[in-house]
Amino acid sequence: MYADFVWIRKEVRIFISFTLGSRILEILQQFICESRHFDLPLMLLLLLVRHYIDIEFRSLRPRHVQLRTFYFEIVGDSSKATKRASTCASHSSTNNCTTTILVMESSRGPPKVKNKAASAIQISAEQLLREAVDRQDPGLQAPTQRFADLEELHEFQGRKRKEFEDYVRRNRVNMNNWMRYAQWELEQKEFKRARSVFERALDVDATSVTLWIRYIEAEMKSRNINHARNLLDRAVTILPRIDKLWYKYVYMEEMLGNIPGTRQVFERWMSWEPDEAAWNSYIKLEKRYGEFQRAREIFQRFTFVHPEPRNWIKWAKFEEEFGTSDLVREVYGTAVESLGDEFMDERLFIAYARFEAKLKEYERARAIYKYALDHMARSKSMALHKAYTTFEKQFGDREGVEDVILSKRRVQYEEQVKENPKNYDAWFDYARLEEVSGDVDRVRDVYERAIAQIPPTQEKRHWRRYIYLWIFYAVWEEMESKDISRARQIYQECLKLIPHKKFTFAKIWLLKAHFEIRQQQLSAARKTLGQAIGMCPKDKLFKGYVELEIKLFEFVRCRTLYEKHIEWNPANCQAWIKFAELERGLDDLERARAIFELAVSQPVLDMPELLWKAYIDFEEEEGEYERTRRLYERLLEKTDHVKVWISYAHFEINVPDEEEEEEEEAEEKPVSEAAKARARKVFERALKSMKDKDLKEERVSLLNAHLSFERTHGTAEDIDKVQKQMPRKTKRRRKLDDDSYEEYVDYVFPADDEQTRNLASILAKAQSWKMAGGSIVGGGGGGES
Repeated sequence: MYADFVWIRKEVRIFISFTLGSRILEILQQFICESRHFDLPLMLLLLLVRHYIDIEFRSLRPRHVQLRTFYFEIVGDSSKATKRASTCASHSSTNNCTTTILVMESSRGPPKVKNKAASAIQISAEQLLREAVDRQDPGLQAPTQRFADLEELHEFQGRKRKEFEDYVRRNRVNMNNWMRYAQWELEQKEFKRARSVFERALDVDATSVTLWIRYIEAEMKSRNINHARNLLDRAVTILPRIDKLWYKYVYMEEMLGNIPGTRQVFERWMSWEPDEAAWNSYIKLEKRYGEFQRAREIFQRFTFVHPEPRNWIKWAKFEEEFGTSDLVREVYGTAVESLGDEFMDERLFIAYARFEAKLKEYERARAIYKYALDHMARSKSMALHKAYTTFEKQFGDREGVEDVILSKRRVQYEEQVKENPKNYDAWFDYARLEEVSGDVDRVRDVYERAIAQIPPTQEKRHWRRYIYLWIFYAVWEEMESKDISRARQIYQECLKLIPHKKFTFAKIWLLKAHFEIRQQQLSAARKTLGQAIGMCPKDKLFKGYVELEIKLFEFVRCRTLYEKHIEWNPANCQAWIKFAELERGLDDLERARAIFELAVSQPVLDMPELLWKAYIDFEEEEGEYERTRRLYERLLEKTDHVKVWISYAHFEINVPDEEEEEEEEAEEKPVSEAAKARARKVFERALKSMKDKDLKEERVSLLNAHLSFERTHGTAEDIDKVQKQMPRKTKRRRKLDDDSYEEYVDYVFPADDEQTRNLASILAKAQSWKMAGGSIVGGGGGGES
């Protein structure tokens, strides 16, 4: 019998070559070896091998489907296997079997497939499923009962009824027991008993929709139409909000061809104002039978009960299909009027505009889009904006596309200013947008709405942005709209609105004056600025007024304005300087010098350094070097700043000698030795002053300036002399208020360091003399040293 396994050799080799079948190979080898000791039948051995290999196949991955197929081919047909085994028996022996097993053992390892072509035998999924179904075990089937006579049948029916009665008596509220009971009676053709069971169940729970449906379907299957109609009438009367019962009712009536009865049922149903699906079913009924006028009336009632935009759109599409364009427009118009601004929906306008575009009424469609965009919020009209843009790209021109973009931005700005009316930046952008569009009325409307948003408080910081709305409005009216009277009125209203007692805006007064000058109204401009100075004087107002008069060459008026300015604010150094420059420009040097003298004699000045510098530069440029020196000396009496000393030294370098003053300078001459000596003297005075006041930082700056001077004008000895005075840096620590310490950079000057060393030397000598027994007081053996 061992030869019976020879036919498996080739199949097993292929089997192993397709898989890593070490486990299955072990099973086969085990069975073959054990079969030598037990005389097992071939079929039994095959069944055992199949069982174990089948277990291993369940753990294989899906890529081994072909292998499974091959396996089922081998073990699926036992007769074929037996035949092949008997055919191969004469060609095999025990040695051959053993050799086969050894070959199979040596072939363990990764699969090596030489022929990668598709298998000649292909197994489909359908075949696998069919084999699985065919091999399933048949389920249990109840035996068929046969009754010999009516008495036996009646006995069986009585027993079953008793069981059902016990069920419903134990649990009356379980409708499944009642329905099984009634269904059994129907199977027995006992219709009266079945009705009785259904009625008893309805007495228990008349709101069970499933029970009503079963009862009604039972009557309909039995073709008891009147009974079914009566049941449906009872059901919808008791449960009018259950749509399933109404659908069953109208379906039955329509199937019976009773269209007036169906319509009557629908009317009863619509009186309860059901959901949208019920109305749509009623409308579809009328459309199926061509009653379009009735459908139109139903739509009218439908949109009254459910006024959602989608229902209006359905009505409009119905009229578009079965009505006229006028009726469609009437529907859309009624919808817009009925919904109002509160419940307006973008889908309604999109559908309306697309309808008009389909009829090539592009102007109507554009008007619809614009109306919707003007009346709907940005957040609720995103799809509307997109549809309008697409429409203009398809049917509009360049202006139309730009208008779409402007409309989008317009809605966006409307939302911003509606959310925060005091958002002046949004008003600026909105006004610029309308100015680009070129619609004068829109621009004025935006500006009027913007300037109406007056700041809540009378604090200037809240008015700074707001005041520019008036400025832009007035400039636009003058430059773009060319309405001069309106621009003048805007300036006047703005000036009336500003609380000048608390603050004012000089730019408004100046813009108003310049506006009057452009209109050749010089007196009105002077009157405006005079009123501004009288009501709320400001440095900027005086400055602007003076500049205006200078341009007009009204120098007498300029003097008057400067006098009023310095009288109002004598601490303003710029006013003094400009006043003096005006007089100098008019070649009145004495008056300019007097103005400077008055200015430097003021007890309080906002920028005195600028005033002194202007005065010194004035005298220097006029060649008054002695006056300039006296000014420097006067300034050094007031302040000892290092920059003043450095400027003084540079001045001395540039002052020519008396001989040079008389000669005409054809070319630049080198600095004289006298000038260098004067400059060095100034530097020496400055160093002594800084040293006495212990101003180390200023002293370093002065030495650096002095060193730079010597490198330019001095000799090597002079440079070396100054470099020897340069300090060295050292780090020191100082105690702070919180008992902590900080490091800082200190300067140690050679002169100060030498004095310190001399002092230390004197103290050391005094200490040593004292230790030697010397005394400075007369005594017993002491002498005066």
